[in-house]
Amino acid sequence: MRNETALGLREAHGPWARAARSVLYTVLFVIFAGPLLALMVGAFTPTVDPTQFTLLPDRLSLDNLERAIDRGVLDYLLNSFIVVGAGLALQVLVSVFAGYALARKRFRGSATVLVVVLATMMLPEEVLAVPLSVLLADLPVVHISLVGSLAGMIVPVAAWGFSILVMTEFMKEIPKELEESAKLDGAGEFRIFWQVVLPLCRPALGVIGIFGFTMIWDQYMLPLLVATDPAQYTLPLALRSMRSDDQVGIGVLLVGAFLAMLPSVLAFLALQRSFIRGLTSGAVKG
Repeated sequence: MRNETALGLREAHGPWARAARSVLYTVLFVIFAGPLLALMVGAFTPTVDPTQFTLLPDRLSLDNLERAIDRGVLDYLLNSFIVVGAGLALQVLVSVFAGYALARKRFRGSATVLVVVLATMMLPEEVLAVPLSVLLADLPVVHISLVGSLAGMIVPVAAWGFSILVMTEFMKEIPKELEESAKLDGAGEFRIFWQVVLPLCRPALGVIGIFGFTMIWDQYMLPLLVATDPAQYTLPLALRSMRSDDQVGIGVLLVGAFLAMLPSVLAFLALQRSFIRGLTSGAVKG
């Protein structure tokens, strides 16, 4: 049997080929996983020299973790979880309803709405910083200020153009015959959406779940605009604040960086199958 690589080249066999592959895989592992492993090891090493790169520490300790807890890292972590939990729930809710309306309903101006949604993805955060801060200081109609509250970090991420676009394009591929069959069985609009369309969108939900979680979790500009007190800091913003403090050691910063990285890794592992199915759903037709 002839085995070919992704580039269409014949896969080499033999001891030299296996040795070359082993060396290549080792180099790739060191390049991509080495810094993460060094971060994890450095976070639990009693004395950390930032100029040294090591994966084999002399001994491990929880001293850095204890000092990080004394610095309030767990409070910052809790703020991040509150923001990402509420923000992601709202973002998924808005995305599925907006995607359903744009993909399954016909109305005048739907193409314009989709273009506007797409255009929001082209604007960098720095451009939106000033108008967003003004808007959060005085919300239209209700005239309340969200500055100085976690709600000010949650509301702006409730709608994200990327998630809406993914759900829209995925829902367009669902056969309309399924909806027509459900209508013949007497199903209403909401039941069709909840029991027919939404279950078929699980791969897309995995994609927007992972990307949405990462986008909200890594937010720095938005908490910087909203937070007025250190008690409102999320973990990424707190890391920047602790970095400027000379009394905070490198070990505490490494612990904070490790805690900031861990949830994203766990979220990807939890939604890995749905994420891969969502990315490959359009690759094979039939």
